[in-house]
Amino acid sequence: MTHDDAGRHRGKGFREAPDGNALPVTAFSLPPGSPVLVTGGSGFLGSAVTRALLARGLRVRALVRPSSRRGNLEGLGCEIIHGDLTDPESLRTALRGIRFLFHVAADYRLWAPDPSVMLRVNVEGTRALMREALAAGVERIVYTSSVAALKVAGATAPVDETAPLDPAEAIGTYKRSKTLAERAVEEMVARNGLPAVIVNPSTPIGPRDIRPTPTGRVILDAARGKIPAFVDTGLNFAHVDDIAEGHLLAFERGLIGERYILGGENLSLRELLAEIARHTGRAAPRIRLPRAPLFPLAWGAEAVARATGKEPLLTADGLRMSRHRMFFTSAKAERELGYSARPWQEGVADALSWFRQGGYLA
Repeated sequence: MTHDDAGRHRGKGFREAPDGNALPVTAFSLPPGSPVLVTGGSGFLGSAVTRALLARGLRVRALVRPSSRRGNLEGLGCEIIHGDLTDPESLRTALRGIRFLFHVAADYRLWAPDPSVMLRVNVEGTRALMREALAAGVERIVYTSSVAALKVAGATAPVDETAPLDPAEAIGTYKRSKTLAERAVEEMVARNGLPAVIVNPSTPIGPRDIRPTPTGRVILDAARGKIPAFVDTGLNFAHVDDIAEGHLLAFERGLIGERYILGGENLSLRELLAEIARHTGRAAPRIRLPRAPLFPLAWGAEAVARATGKEPLLTADGLRMSRHRMFFTSAKAERELGYSARPWQEGVADALSWFRQGGYLA
């Protein structure tokens, strides 16, 4: 943004940053002691958001499913409440007395034996939570969408917030569900006055990937020497704690109804695997695999997964997505929120250290 652009925006709730760019005037603060609900508070990103809020002195209530692991919340001193996005009564209970909401929870899988479950959680669950938040008088909401809701097909440069994905073009149930959920939030902002700011995290890496996520599984398998080859694709990686801090910045400085990409650096899968190999003393994979011959393997892996209930590492949707380099820019969040991300290598190092200490690499 130029100095002239900054000047035009100053009258619309913007202020000038030290570098001359425009930052929105802070519309909200996070007063210490204020009650905040974080959905998915025990998860990878949710626990990072919970920690960031606790560090600011907020009174955090974490909504977790009864079956979720609690390790990421041990010793933090936050309130834990059981609930489920598909259970409106539990959402009503969780929101009682809450001023602010960070909706981080999502069913994040690249494959599911029953796709309707993911749609119920990510789409209908989000709608239900937002309705209950409106009824409860929640003052401000940060909704965690995903860069999965942005269109990368055909892009010749890193994608920004001006490229929303058409749900009909989404590859796989996860992308479709996150796109539909984001549209639902936007509709409620426009029609119902929902006080929500939308953030679109890229691929988080770092400590406390307790489940782990699909990306965490790649890091683990590479560290164990189980990925001898790779497909030619690219992703945007950011440290999970930086993305969490970006949520708080979006709360304080974001504009209602706007979306902000919270990402880091764009790199190839080969670069990621080489960095993991450097940390583990293994040889970096050098064999680049063509996609077409991998589809029968993916279909076979999915068939085995249906029989065993274990999520496959290789999926047909994953191969389809890998055709596109999923590169993004966080320039808007940097300019308007003051967001920044550390080098991606620190996220890899922190992830491997945490996995090692937790016995995942034994």
